Amino acid sequence: MTRQKNTEVLDRLHALMHGLRRHLQDAMRHDGDGLGPMEVRCLAYFMRNDGHTQSDLVQHSGRDKAQIARIVKALHERGLLQSSPDPEDGRSQRVSATAEGQALQRKMQQHRARFEKAMTAGLSENERTTLLVLLDRLQDNVGEG
Repeated sequence: MTRQKNTEVLDRLHALMHGLRRHLQDAMRHDGDGLGPMEVRCLAYFMRNDGHTQSDLVQHSGRDKAQIARIVKALHERGLLQSSPDPEDGRSQRVSATAEGQALQRKMQQHRARFEKAMTAGLSENERTTLLVLLDRLQDNVGEG
């Protein structure tokens, strides 16, 4: 009985994440222009962090440098990302989303917003605030914040 209680939070978080992942995969099939999950995350990163480098994304994601390089190259070839030389370090390229990449990422963000709205339906503003505080605490507890 104690073991079940101890994993109840993890089981519920896992179910929520599985629902989100399934929703986003459906969205990518419908509106994602053939992008895979890592490509969508890469595009989202450069939307939030305009002008960062591939190395910044490698550090942020913890992914392999070669994997990130392949993804960024593929997004460049599809016209979703563009690069320009770093004025402070000529060996480095600053990456940003093109107008097409921004439009595609906005579609994906709309899917996320709809899922969040459905997931939090019926919560009062106070309950939503409490949920965010508790989720932040969980994140802090595992050093992922």
